[in-house]
Amino acid sequence: MREEIEKVIEQIRPNLQADGGDIELVDVEDGVVKVKLKGACNGCPMSQITLSRGVEQVLKKNVPGVKRVESV
Repeated sequence: MREEIEKVIEQIRPNLQADGGDIELVDVEDGVVKVKLKGACNGCPMSQITLSRGVEQVLKKNVPGVKRVESV
């Protein structure tokens, strides 16, 4: 599952980098994906929306077993 998640994050990453941010996969445990938002994404007021409506939706759609995404 971790490899599949990494591949999807690689597809998402250019969109975040275009706005000065980035994302790092920290851990995957029981369907919960833990990521670290970096750069402009770290502390951005819109980061929770990016995480839930962007990253989480794409991961759930493309990787069976993903339950949710959390920022650490």
